[in-house]
Amino acid sequence: MRLEFEKWKRDGTRFRHHGHSIFLRDEGTGPALLVLHGFPSASWDFHPIWPELTSRFRVIAPDFIGFGWSDKPRHHAYSIDDQATLVETLAGSLGVTRAHVLAHDYGDSVAQELLARHEARGGAEGLKLESLCLLNGGLFPEAHRPRTIQKILASPIGDLVSRFVTKRTFASGMRAIFGRGTPPSEELLDELWTLLAHQDGARVTPRLIGYMAERRRARRRWVGAMRATRVPMRFIVGGADPVSGEHMAERYAEIVPSPDVVLLPRIGHYPQVEDPARVASEILAFHDRLATAAS
Repeated sequence: MRLEFEKWKRDGTRFRHHGHSIFLRDEGTGPALLVLHGFPSASWDFHPIWPELTSRFRVIAPDFIGFGWSDKPRHHAYSIDDQATLVETLAGSLGVTRAHVLAHDYGDSVAQELLARHEARGGAEGLKLESLCLLNGGLFPEAHRPRTIQKILASPIGDLVSRFVTKRTFASGMRAIFGRGTPPSEELLDELWTLLAHQDGARVTPRLIGYMAERRRARRRWVGAMRATRVPMRFIVGGADPVSGEHMAERYAEIVPSPDVVLLPRIGHYPQVEDPARVASEILAFHDRLATAAS
């Protein structure tokens, strides 16, 4: 594994959530940027664009409870709602009251819950969101196309199946959601497997994957917040992603007023890994536009 991967863990810090140890990276200066990762990986997903982000922002990137280098309690009541509370608690502990958000996949759902809370508060005390930049994710459950393994893990036999997840089956599943021309390296697959295997993390995936049902239950509230908000948003989408690719971008354009969508046609589910230079450029261009509008 890369020395960079080991350094990522070594340079991280910790805080407590419900008595459990949560890993995070907190680096850079400037406006706060909360970086929220996807399923089933961790904040490490953003390492290819980390220098560009930390050159402009104070970047705060936790591994959600149940993921990466954070604790993975077997019987925790995992939910998007709880992960959003984790983010708000973390921000408060760091003295952050206003923040931009960059999210991917599972993190998009956490961002939606944070946005719904922001809208419900109506400017009252609490974490205020300055912007949302979202990467591939199931923003609209009717357009989400889960893989077979996700459906199985979410089924009554999910707990049994999780016992037989191996590095080989994990790697095969990850390769299937990358673009054909941008496959994950063996080194990256080794690192992602290490993150999943920490504290036998595969065993908690059936509990984590309850987020798919939670998305359906919360759709009206979350999508309603996206339609009503004045918080600036951009959706950057790897179009070749079979789970939430071009079809999700099309649904976003149908539902969200004045949609700002950047489509990367040949990129898969992990645009920040598959085309980091383009993704970093589009994220920073979005923030440049916000800064110009505010001046």
